[in-house]
Amino acid sequence: MSNLIEKLTQSVPSWGAKLAYGEKTTVDGHDLVPVALVGFGFGGGEGSGDVPDTMDGPMGRGEGSGGGGGGYAVPIGAYVGSPDGLVFRPNVIALLVVAVPVVSAAGLALAQIIGAFRGRSTT
Repeated sequence: MSNLIEKLTQSVPSWGAKLAYGEKTTVDGHDLVPVALVGFGFGGGEGSGDVPDTMDGPMGRGEGSGGGGGGYAVPIGAYVGSPDGLVFRPNVIALLVVAVPVVSAAGLALAQIIGAFRGRSTT
């Protein structure tokens, strides 16, 4: 099992660029390359052991294994060929979805900073 996980993790760097940048396509005479925000992960586990006679429950030997993985891709835009060269055209809706955690964290940090200054000025 661990050998499989090691092989997957060694091949991940070669997947990254292939997944983040799609194949070049021509639409209405313009070349474009789709761009996505990509993330993925893998996990695995193993187990074994004998159940001692002093424990309550079934007697016997335990074994186990497991594994899993997952990923996501959010299309954030495309590079489009133009007379000026490649121009990035964002997918505004996807960029807003991706920006929500950043904006939320910034707002929370700002609220904490303002709260700290208010608390300091009243004492």
